[in-house]
Amino acid sequence: MEPAAFFRKDGNMYLVIGEKPSVSLALAKVLGADKRENGFFSGRDCIVSWCLGHLAEYVSPEVYDSRYQKWEFADLPIVPAKWQLAVAKDKKEQYAVLKKLLNRSDLEYVVNACDAGREGELIFKRVYDLSGSNAPVRRLWISSMEDTAIRNGFDCLKDGREYENLCEASICRAKADWLIGMNATRAFTTKYYKRLVVGRVQTPTLAMLAERQQKVEGFVKEAYYKVTLTGNGISVVSEIITDEAKADELVKQCQGKIAVITKVEKKQKKSAPPKLYDLTTLQREANRFFGYTAQETLKELQELYEKKLVTYPRTDSQYITADMEETVLELLEILPDMFSFLPIDKMSKDVGRIINNDKVSDHHALLPTKEAIKQNMDSLSVKQQNIFRLIGQRLAQAVSADCMYEETEVEAQCEGQHFGMKGKTTIQQGFQDIASAFTMTVQKGKKKEEPDSSIPEGLEAGIEIPSVHAEKSRHFTAPPKPYTEDTLLSAMETAGNKEFDKETEKKGLGTPATRASVIEKLVSSGYAVRKGKQILPTKDGMELVTLLPDYLKSAAMTAEWENQLLLMEKGQLPKEEFMQGITDLIDRMLEGCAAIPESEQRRFHPKENIGNCPLCGSPVYEGKQNFYCSSRECSFALWKENRYLAGMRKQLSKKMALELLDTGRTYVEDLYSQKTGRNFAADLLLDVKEGRASFKMEFRTSKGKGKKGSRKQQ
Repeated sequence: MEPAAFFRKDGNMYLVIGEKPSVSLALAKVLGADKRENGFFSGRDCIVSWCLGHLAEYVSPEVYDSRYQKWEFADLPIVPAKWQLAVAKDKKEQYAVLKKLLNRSDLEYVVNACDAGREGELIFKRVYDLSGSNAPVRRLWISSMEDTAIRNGFDCLKDGREYENLCEASICRAKADWLIGMNATRAFTTKYYKRLVVGRVQTPTLAMLAERQQKVEGFVKEAYYKVTLTGNGISVVSEIITDEAKADELVKQCQGKIAVITKVEKKQKKSAPPKLYDLTTLQREANRFFGYTAQETLKELQELYEKKLVTYPRTDSQYITADMEETVLELLEILPDMFSFLPIDKMSKDVGRIINNDKVSDHHALLPTKEAIKQNMDSLSVKQQNIFRLIGQRLAQAVSADCMYEETEVEAQCEGQHFGMKGKTTIQQGFQDIASAFTMTVQKGKKKEEPDSSIPEGLEAGIEIPSVHAEKSRHFTAPPKPYTEDTLLSAMETAGNKEFDKETEKKGLGTPATRASVIEKLVSSGYAVRKGKQILPTKDGMELVTLLPDYLKSAAMTAEWENQLLLMEKGQLPKEEFMQGITDLIDRMLEGCAAIPESEQRRFHPKENIGNCPLCGSPVYEGKQNFYCSSRECSFALWKENRYLAGMRKQLSKKMALELLDTGRTYVEDLYSQKTGRNFAADLLLDVKEGRASFKMEFRTSKGKGKKGSRKQQ
């Protein structure tokens, strides 16, 4: 078969647009577009080009109106009547290529081959709209960059209109982030005279960090006690005792006495293998095993995907579909050849465990590809090798047998008091064999031994333990642990769950594709900091959370927005309803900001008394435009910009105001004379009459005496 012959349409030209050059190169090779041009590849009947991520973004407020260059609370809200996009300066050259290609007269249709998800839809949509193209759109939707997957995807191209709801959801998400970010950031910044960055998902995530930090800092450890009875190789333990005196009394009461076993109950239990990885669970485990940040894991995973070693990265599913069963069985045959640490004799192939059509929406769970066996793993970076091994061993675990164990519960009585113990004996390791082999590999052979928790043989009810030894042990309650990237991702994924019905499909803050960038924004904005594996809020982050209203910090409300976006993708929620909720929130936020008292607005800039009012003696404070008397009954003020000093190209500084209020004069060296065109020095004298401040000048003579100039009003 000739290259690309399986999808040629009447010999006309069609255009394929990928998200990145590397992806487009892989597509071009399969399509037979092997001629490299300026910004694209060309073939006999197709052209393959690329975006560079988000080529275009919504413009900043000042583009809509120049007055927005100066941040003023009175100008809010900023809600564009017609949204405008602009191409990033460093991407204009590639956009020009795409615009020209999209408007070719011989173009039959264009294929959106950007990543198969919400963001990929948005990246293509913005470029397509900006270009003014009218070419019909078809959609390539694949979960692997393998050649076979690409061919199958082009055999089954969809009409772009089938993804209109997904596209609308992506647009609404972007607009919501812009509206909340721009309006809330400007509102709180102008009210508190300090740059305060507020985000739709970022702020609730920061609130979780701050809440945990408050619990850690406010934690007061408390002692508790347990009493252990031992004898004949048996140990039984009391329940927790909070009063040390009662623990001492129990020791005294039981020491040397007889304990009787009252119950020995054995139960067969099992634990099922873990599910396959979605993006979030992979990011969590990569952080736990290797200390990688969520962003690092996503970056390396994306490269593995583009190298055809793993399937689509930004998935939120942990299952595969029924039609993938044979493919996965074939993959399992070669899995031990890809991952030498896997114990072949302990592996199973129960693929039915990982099949669930209802829990796969856009993309199935993360898997290694069959094509990976052809590639040299040594050419990968250490991070990529580790992430690839994680994905491989997880598949091996997920299709393995249950871990079977016997749990024994023992109860005993001594002097009328209850004691007990539990034991656990593994019967079948099952998937744990795979987990142990992987752990041994990443820990370089250092196996952590688990303590034996088995129960002595022959133990049964009625057996007496004579002359037991009683001993008290003291323990302390542990503080909550600060978030790590692992636990923060988990908290973001489940945030707001308690506020939702069980039927609600989408919960949490952000999406698997965006959570990493949210964490990075918190760090780059100075609101969070990494300390080892921990992520801690900074002082600025704690302060921001303190002053923001609860509804802007609400994980439940932000999670509900994510759920609404999902409903929009399915065509079950009109975009107007979602956007109305966002604008209503902005109106509520601005109303709250307008009511912030002046004393609270000075939170970051406490008032400094720079002197006393020459009229009433009250403290004088510095304002944005003047130095004003604090008494509401007094009208005294020294204006930073006034006509008298403006003629000499000078503004009233804080130092000048301090000296004027203290001594009535200040020496100024850089006054400008319009007559001579030169600077000169003079004393500026303050005079107050009828509640108004006025100035006059005095020049210093060589003998130190002043020569007064004329009086001028401010």
